[in-house]
Amino acid sequence: MNKKQVSSCLLFSAMVVGSTALMAQGPMPPPKVVEVIREYVKPGKAGMAHEKTESAFVKAMANANWPTHYLGLTSLTGKSRALFLVPYDSYEAMEKDNAATAKNKALSTALDHATEADGALLDEVDQGVLLYNEKLSFHSTIDITQMRFLEATSYHVKPGHRSEWDQLVKMVMEAYDKAALGDVNWTTFELSYGGEDGTFIVFTWHKALAEIDHGMLEDKQFQSAMGADGMKKLDELYGDSVSSADNELFAVNPSMSYVSDGWIKSDPNFWKPKASASTKPAVAAAKKATP
Repeated sequence: MNKKQVSSCLLFSAMVVGSTALMAQGPMPPPKVVEVIREYVKPGKAGMAHEKTESAFVKAMANANWPTHYLGLTSLTGKSRALFLVPYDSYEAMEKDNAATAKNKALSTALDHATEADGALLDEVDQGVLLYNEKLSFHSTIDITQMRFLEATSYHVKPGHRSEWDQLVKMVMEAYDKAALGDVNWTTFELSYGGEDGTFIVFTWHKALAEIDHGMLEDKQFQSAMGADGMKKLDELYGDSVSSADNELFAVNPSMSYVSDGWIKSDPNFWKPKASASTKPAVAAAKKATP
């Protein structure tokens, strides 16, 4: 498609309640490959202005009844930007989708027009491909259709220190198992293309931001399960293996998402909200005034 350090303890304590079973219905494992498109929006062009141009992409995909869906999110932290996640079963599936899009003249033309209009609002666009790492993920099967917020934490692992990184993640998993915190989940992807080697992206999905508050309260249970010696070892491994880390928060944006009918039926009030009583008169008046 052409659409698009705090201590180690605290960072890992943030990686709770999440998975990326994109576009599936009900609890499903994460997709193997995820294409990620980031659009950095010009000052004053976010919000409704950007939603309007993005709706043209959604309309084009819907008119073509396109089988590949994507999830759109907008930033709550950091630079103003939109994030688009496109799931695939394999690189081959991604290739076939790109080829099919190019062959569909009506769709590709509509997407070109939408891209031109959307580009006027943007400062920058970049793109990457993530590969699911099951070994570094923890209980990564949930119903993503009910998730409304995403924590995306990126870790840059130092060259030659992958073994320390793997050991660190294993210790964290064992501590969470020992603490019996059943709602703790995260999904880890490795950046395959579009950025620095040794970059790991951890996705954490939330139904509500209150879950982050709950996760912070569970931190004491995690530290107790890890023990003083374990926490010391954890910090040592983190210092040895990680060169930098960044944690950002996003909100799912239904207006910028092209999701399946099943997703819409799971929560129609969120994915396809009806106009409220207070807005209906204004909408009707606008229609009458339109020649």
